[in-house]
Amino acid sequence: MATSPASAATTTTPVAATTVTTTTTAAAVKVKPRLSNKLSTRKLPWGSSLKVTAKVINPNTGKVAKGTVRLQGLRNGKWVTWDTETVRNANGTVTLKAAPKTSAYVRTLFTGTGYSQAATKGVKVTVKASGAKILAEAKKHKGALYKFAAAGPKRFDCSGYTLYVYKKAAGKKLPHKANSQQHYGKSVSKSNKKVGDLIVFRSGSYGYHAGIYAGGGYMYDSPHTGARVGKHKIYGSNYVVRRLVA
Repeated sequence: MATSPASAATTTTPVAATTVTTTTTAAAVKVKPRLSNKLSTRKLPWGSSLKVTAKVINPNTGKVAKGTVRLQGLRNGKWVTWDTETVRNANGTVTLKAAPKTSAYVRTLFTGTGYSQAATKGVKVTVKASGAKILAEAKKHKGALYKFAAAGPKRFDCSGYTLYVYKKAAGKKLPHKANSQQHYGKSVSKSNKKVGDLIVFRSGSYGYHAGIYAGGGYMYDSPHTGARVGKHKIYGSNYVVRRLVA
């Protein structure tokens, strides 16, 4: 009798289930600091400093937000940093300074570890022409040779020099004649003259020479043929003072 072969046992090995654990690490949420500032002025004479006091607080704790504050001005569509200070004191304030040469929007910007960046709204600061600006422009032309009837930019006679400087520095229009210039601006006494004031020398009441007061009894002027623009001692006492800028 034929013997049937033994049936092979089939063993099924269970496949272990693989558990994939996905861990989501949430990025730490940064705190939005509370940034405020105060400007010393919104109208600034050229050459003067603008002072801005900024304060940074963590709104979640009410305590100081540690980081850096920048004072910035808007130039050609970009914010440019003028001054930078680190928040160190207990009340979260810093003082920043700048001397802008032209009118501009200004703001403060805060950055710090654990904080999102914060900026104040831009505020317009107007820079006005001043005696210092007039004098700064006058100095630029030191050494320029005198030439009769010339009004710059490389050669000047006396009234051509004052005409050019006031137009360039302050947008003020003066006639090209010393006698006529003595009637422009505000009359100021000799004892109260300031840097940047117009000085017109007279023979009787006729104005024959013009210069720009430089302080300490000196002026910038274009004296005469053969001479050059420079800082010279005020001579005589028959002159009038006119103030064209505050």
